[in-house]
Amino acid sequence: MHDAAFYFPDGFRWGTATSSHQVEGRNTNNQWWAWEQTPGHVKNDNKSGNACDWWRNTESDFDRMVELGLNSQRLSIEWSRVQPAEGSFDSAAIDRYRAMLLGLRRRGIKPMVTLHHFTNPMWLEERGGWENHDLVVPFFRRYVAHVVKALGDLCDLWCTINEPNVYAILGFIQAGSMPPGAVDQMERAIRVMCNMLFAHAAAYEALHEHQSLAQVGLAHHMRYFEPLHKDNVLDAAVARVQDGVFNQGILTALLHGRWNVLMQRGRPASAAKLRNTLDWIGLNYYTRQGAAFDARAVSTLFGRLVDIPGGITSDYHYGDIYPEGILPLLNRLARAKLPIYITANGLPDAGDNQRPAFIVRQLRALWSAAAFMPIQGYYHWSLVDNFDWSEGWRMKFGLYALDPVTQERTARRSASLYRDIVRLNGINGDIVRQYTPELAERIFP
Repeated sequence: MHDAAFYFPDGFRWGTATSSHQVEGRNTNNQWWAWEQTPGHVKNDNKSGNACDWWRNTESDFDRMVELGLNSQRLSIEWSRVQPAEGSFDSAAIDRYRAMLLGLRRRGIKPMVTLHHFTNPMWLEERGGWENHDLVVPFFRRYVAHVVKALGDLCDLWCTINEPNVYAILGFIQAGSMPPGAVDQMERAIRVMCNMLFAHAAAYEALHEHQSLAQVGLAHHMRYFEPLHKDNVLDAAVARVQDGVFNQGILTALLHGRWNVLMQRGRPASAAKLRNTLDWIGLNYYTRQGAAFDARAVSTLFGRLVDIPGGITSDYHYGDIYPEGILPLLNRLARAKLPIYITANGLPDAGDNQRPAFIVRQLRALWSAAAFMPIQGYYHWSLVDNFDWSEGWRMKFGLYALDPVTQERTARRSASLYRDIVRLNGINGDIVRQYTPELAERIFP
């Protein structure tokens, strides 16, 4: 093996990603907290509870970021804390977020702030939430304007909304995964996605109105869809349809100002105003997905999601481990000629047996793309184990293990791996031999 090295561009952003409800604790005023209280909604009837206790003590985890050498961190603002009632904003909540952002900046860590990550204030949810276009779009704009006016001196890298497609699909098609828990409501799901994009555009306008140097993007979850049988035209058609709904519909709207045929099922207003509302694009990538034709699956456009034969899955069958699937998705995003951030990427692996090889393979693939694409940074999901929505506490995504009862953190081996990659700003033979010797000949033949 030759002792070569793969270096990332100077100034590359290395970070981890978190969301408010999953780490802060005691977010009692949003629809997710209410959802958790009903038995059966979350695996093992887990509750977020104190989560990772960030609201009371996030600074110790900021110190862990310093130990890893990180120069950026993606975190989110909890709308229900900032605006606990329809007509009022909470200055104490803003003060706490100021303390968090100051804590990052004093440690040399640039914040990327997400303004919506799956949670809504209860007062908004009770009035129709994201299905109510005339309510949610202006209210989201007002909330965003308040946040940027209060915190804009500490952050200029903004992510408006996290994964509109996931929020809509898990809430309105796959019953029980997310509130409101609707079943096979494709048109409602698409309507929610469209309203989230209109809210993104309104937020983009508000951020630039109050902060001239704002860099504004959106985190888009994309999967690599593969036909179950590659030579089967029906399976291939299903893969294209699933890609069109899950991946491409949002991109077509934001980049070209029009809805694709599938998104038009939600009967939205014109998408023309969505064009030119991205300063950068975020990609959340975790897994590839098999797709097969099923004549009985009318509500999901005759498509059935299946496992890839011979594929290897992570804990609890979370998804097929295929880091290289990010490359065709990046090729598609690169056509927009916008800066790209990998805003979330990881896998659940309590034993930390799969994560080291996943990280090395993922970053090797990302390096090959960064040579000719404007990839600005990578945010690993996540720093510590956190409350994982309907999966509760059983999914372990963290570089650090967490005991949610004692709040004790334990560094996993993958934390040391990520630290060494970050410090080098690349991958070399020593790192591969130390952490993933099974990949040595593959990475450095």
